[in-house]
Amino acid sequence: MNPVPTVVVVIGVSGSGKSTVGRLLAQRLMVPFLEADDVHPAANRAKMAAGRPLDDADRRPWLRAVAEWIREATDAGQGGVVVCSALKREYRDELRRAGAGVWFLYLALDRAIAGRRVAGRVGHFMPARLVDSQYAALEPLRPDEPGLTVDAVADPQTLADQAVRAVRAVE
Repeated sequence: MNPVPTVVVVIGVSGSGKSTVGRLLAQRLMVPFLEADDVHPAANRAKMAAGRPLDDADRRPWLRAVAEWIREATDAGQGGVVVCSALKREYRDELRRAGAGVWFLYLALDRAIAGRRVAGRVGHFMPARLVDSQYAALEPLRPDEPGLTVDAVADPQTLADQAVRAVRAVE
């Protein structure tokens, strides 16, 4: 049994269902929830809303804020669920350094489906034209990273149930 509280980081491209699945997962696990989009600096949100993709320098302060939330959740002994694109291995490594119990749920999704989902969203700062830039940066979860890859076309309830079973198996 893992003595460290698990923090699940739900990762994937925009439109993969991270927020929906993450909220369901946090409810099922009865842990705090963070929508990482909420801690993006205003400049990042404005840049994406203008249709310009973020670069690594843009993402650094955002990832630091997410890592700090993970550190606080782990230190408090409560675990948590974070939804965060974490498209690159180096980003995930930074998040893993924030807490010993970090575990990833990668919502893998076909590019065309992601594009349609994002185009159909209302009131989100991320325009559909940036989906391609996310796939250009995407480094899928690797076998040596703690976590699970699932097909994001599945029902969010089913995905949350799968994740709960997998998390409980490692705790």
